[in-house]
Parts: sequence; structure tokens; C-alpha cells
Amino acid sequence: MARKIEKLFRAPYAVPNGLQVTDDGLWIVDQITDRVALIEIAESSGYGVTKLIRDIPSDSSNTSGLAYGGGALWLAANGAGSQWRPARPTDAKPGLGEILKVDPETGETLQRYPIPDGGGTHGVEYDHYEEGYLWVETLKNQILHKVRISDWSVQHSIPLPYGRGHGVVRVEDGVWVVHTSDRVIVKLDLADGKELDRIEVPASDPEPHGLSIFGEDFLYCDAASGWVAKITL
Repeated sequence: MARKIEKLFRAPYAVPNGLQVTDDGLWIVDQITDRVALIEIAESSGYGVTKLIRDIPSDSSNTSGLAYGGGALWLAANGAGSQWRPARPTDAKPGLGEILKVDPETGETLQRYPIPDGGGTHGVEYDHYEEGYLWVETLKNQILHKVRISDWSVQHSIPLPYGRGHGVVRVEDGVWVVHTSDRVIVKLDLADGKELDRIEVPASDPEPHGLSIFGEDFLYCDAASGWVAKITL
């Protein structure tokens, strides 16, 4: 189903690859530097950006996904960062992604978790309907796992319909998943992954990567162009 898509502003970083709307503003992460910024959601300035509230470093690497919940940021480290910058001791191992729980004030890593099934990941979502759970994508098997944080155990899994799954948004009656290469955002049934709805993103609009709920609508970021766009549902 077609929806209205409009460019809002550019991210403060060149390669935004995950974002999350919160009461304090919009958190957005850079895939190159792995820094995380909190910015205002507002009309863009003459430079096409909004005000930077603050930013923090992180121990993440090749970051491809961001969530906020339980008082922490959750960063999806899609393997090592050496493709984009000098390697760091804190980088994930090549080909092995991690989820990092990060202090939003300091950037300190509070905990590190392996990706279920191994391999990389492009998406993570904190479940605000069932506290204490994350939804984590696995690129290796094209599966979306519901993971209990307390013991990092997989509680449920649903297949992803296309390759290159990216941003994830849990809603009351389903879960939305971006498939970047196909330029489609699909709403999946929580029980079996059956497609319930879809949003096609035309080639004339920014490419969808990270995704976040924004009131009744969505915001998404494009790592290729740096744009943050709004989808009106």
C-alpha cells in the first residue's frame, strides 16, 4: 500500500544506520564512527540538519541498528568495523555480530550479547509491549528472534520474507521489518511471520535502513544519502 514519504532532515553523521525516537529526541547512530547522537526532531536549518543535543562514543562496530528501552541504548554491531575505520580492541569479531547494551549518558558498554545463530545483524528492537525482551535479526538465517534479555534465550522466531532485513519496529499487533534491497517494509504476524501489510518505498525516495515508530507514523534513515524521512501511515 502506498503511503506519503517525505524527507525531513539530514543526520548529523554521514552514514546513519539506525535510529530510535524517544521522549528526549531522536537517537541516531553512525556506521563509520559508531558514535550515537541525540538530536531534535524539528524543522531543519539552512544546512538541512536539526540541533544536536549531545553525542556519545560507543564500543560498537559497523553499527547497523539501534533501539532504546529499559533505560539503555541497544546497538547492533554487525561484525568488525575495520572496513570503515582503523580496528579497535572493542570491535566485534569479523563475521560475528553482537548486541551492546549502552549507557545513554556516557556511552559505556554495560553488557555484550552474541547474535543468536552467529553471523551478522542489521536490526534490533526493544519490545515495549513485553518488557525485558529484544527482537534481533540474524542475517545468516534470515530470521527474527524474540530474545529474553535476562538469560539471553530465544523465546520465539519468525522467518523474514526477503533478504537484507534491516530496521525493526514492534507494534501491538505485529512487527514491521525493513528489507532494504527490496525497498519494502513489511508488517509480519507475531506468531508465524505471515505478511499483514507492506509499504513500498519508491526509488525516488531515500533508501530505507533504520526504522522507528513516530507517533502514528514512522521515521527511517538512509545510510547511503544521510537523509531522515517520514512515512505517514
